Amino acid sequence: MKKLISAVTLAVFAFAAIFAADDASADDMKMNGIMVEQPWARATAGPAKAGAAYMTLVNHGDETDRLVGAKSDLAKRTEIHTHLMENGVMKMRQVEGVEVEPGTPTVFQPGGLHVMFMGLKAPFKEGQELPLTLVFEKAGEISVTFKVQGVGASKPMQGHGQHKNQGS
Repeated sequence: MKKLISAVTLAVFAFAAIFAADDASADDMKMNGIMVEQPWARATAGPAKAGAAYMTLVNHGDETDRLVGAKSDLAKRTEIHTHLMENGVMKMRQVEGVEVEPGTPTVFQPGGLHVMFMGLKAPFKEGQELPLTLVFEKAGEISVTFKVQGVGASKPMQGHGQHKNQGS
């Protein structure tokens, strides 16, 4: 009888844990309060030596965090960039950091914030899953796997990408 009660108790706790967990897929895992949703990139065309990755960052903590860098072995340089309009011309610029406010999604998308890979060692090919490490002031390092989509992709496909914490 005790074994039956223990088994039932264990099942109830397991069931409760499943429903108490955040509504997160493999793409949307949370580490140290930061969730990286749907990391993705476009395949690079021909001999292109630059590529970009996109995602949405959600801070589930109580304090603002700051994305201060990105690391990768995929290119000579990996930086955080944004687009801005200057004298009627759209230009890319490196940014030193991006604030990630609690409860407010920070969206990296074509034409806006993005992770820029310069001096690619190999082209990004559709279907690849590639590594990237995001560096936050408070959350530390978060390893992300982004899924490469077609050259003309404009948004992430459902069910691609994941991340895990490398720090603390």
